[in-house]
Formats: sequence, structure tokens, C-alpha cells
Amino acid sequence: MTGVHRVAVVAVIAVAVVLTFAPASEGDAMTRGWVRGSQGVVDGVRRAAAGTSRAVAGLFNRGRDRAAAKGYTRRQSRDGSDQEADFVWRGEVEIGQTLQIKGVNGDIIAERAAGEEIVVRAEKRARRGDVDDVRIEVVEHAGGVTLCAVYPSSRGRENTCEPGSGGHNSVRNVDVQVTFYVSVPANVAFEASTVNGDVEVEDLASDVGVTSVNGDIEISTTGFAGATTVNGSIDAAMGQYDIEDGLSFTTVNGSISLDLPDDVDADLDASWLNGRLETDLPFERIGRVSRFSARGVLGAGGPELRVKTVNGSIHIF
Repeated sequence: MTGVHRVAVVAVIAVAVVLTFAPASEGDAMTRGWVRGSQGVVDGVRRAAAGTSRAVAGLFNRGRDRAAAKGYTRRQSRDGSDQEADFVWRGEVEIGQTLQIKGVNGDIIAERAAGEEIVVRAEKRARRGDVDDVRIEVVEHAGGVTLCAVYPSSRGRENTCEPGSGGHNSVRNVDVQVTFYVSVPANVAFEASTVNGDVEVEDLASDVGVTSVNGDIEISTTGFAGATTVNGSIDAAMGQYDIEDGLSFTTVNGSISLDLPDDVDADLDASWLNGRLETDLPFERIGRVSRFSARGVLGAGGPELRVKTVNGSIHIF
């Protein structure tokens, strides 16, 4: 009920009360008529206010439904200091195709889907800026689907979302953070990249490739995996190592921990500066012994396994 409706109801009720308790006189019949009339007005005002409230609620609900149809839900914190918005996409790709997530500022968190449907939820937050400055773009292509957080373009090259290594996304003076939550079906390859954020891949049944710049990487999958970051550690567990081109795990400031299949056959190329190498698997060194690098074979040898860090240790088990 609006303020105007509330004032009208109070005023009419006041008149009805006065007339109801007024002293009886020759005009009793007329007085009773006024009371009945005033009560009717009160009921009418109440019905009108209720109708107005329903109409206003309907407008808000229709707006909310339109936003949901586009995949967006927007909200604001109670004190108005933060803006938040969610984006949701659902779809499917064929087995063997790739689901790719490209972020810039924010974490990427992936888990195994219960069925064949991909679900991607992007949670946008901003402290000072506008969450609408960053859009989530979906590109479906022959190799699968790519979803990107696309930031406003600067004066130079335009920011775009493209599959694989294509596209461009630079950020300047935009404080919007986008966190991706992803459900990945079994046997759908998963690739994730971000600049400022961690990447967590949990219990997938997929081949995985992950890159970050400022963030830790954690991977657990029954397939094979590869990962690269700069300022962060890498912790990866995989169930397969049969990729012909080999795998690479690199960082600058952070340790690397690899949980490989017990029967892995690989040619190991490892290097570090401030740290050491530890391996629980059968490892035979080849060539000159060095304090900062090691080359050799795991098992019977096979596709190359490149593991490199500067400030951190390497643990293979």
C-alpha cells in the first residue's frame, strides 16, 4: 500500500468512527447511511490499494523474468557498496569436443557434471564499477563452445571472444571480477584460462588444460592434464599419460606437485632454481647431474614430461 492510499484509508476510517459514535438524534437514519457509505469507501480504497500493489509486483516480476530469460540476475548489497550479477548458460557438445572458459579477473571452479548437460554460471562483482561493463559472451563452434568474460575495449585493439588461442581481452580501470562455476560432462575436454585468479578443477573425467598468471592451479581428473601459471603453485592428479606430444607444467613462483599413474612411461625434463626435485616413482637420470635440473626416464620412458619452476620444489609421485 502506498503512502497516498494509506492516508486515504486512515482519513475515511476516522470519519466513519466519528459518525458511528455520534449522539443519536432525529438524523439517526442519515447518520447510519453515512457510516455505511464510509465503510464502503474504506473497502473500496483497500481493494484499490491491493490492486495497485499487485500491479506493481507484476511489473517487477515481469522485469525479473525478462532478465532471467537472458541469463542474468542482478542484485546489490544492502549498503549499496557492491554490485553483483549472475549469468547462467546451459548446453551440450559432442563427446570429444572442448568446453573452454576464458576469464581475466576471477577464479574458475569446475566439477564433473551429473549428466551430459554443461552448466556455466558466471558471478560478476564490482566494488566501484558497474557489473554491466563486463559481458559474458558464448561462441559455439565446430570444436565445441567457448565462454569469455569480455571487458570494455580500450583505445587500441578491440576485445573479442574467440575459440582456442584467438581473441583479445585487455583490462584497464575496470574492477569487475568474474568467477566461473562450471559443470563439465565426462569425456568433454576442458580448457580454462584466467589472469588474476585461481583455477580449481575437481574430479573430472576429461582431458584438462589450464593457464593462469597470478593464481594457484589445482587439477584432479581421470584424463591427462597440463598447466601453466607464473605466480602460483600447481597441484595436479591425472589418471592417464598417453598423449603423444607430452605434457607441460610450468610456473615461476611456486611449487609443482604431480600425482601420475603408477605405470607412467615418460621422459622427464625438470628444472628449478630455489628448490629441489623429489620423485616417488622409478626414475633413472640421464646425462650430467646438476643441482638445478634433471633429465631422465620414468618407467620405460615415453612422451616428454616438462616440469619447470624457479622459486619452488618439484614433487612427482
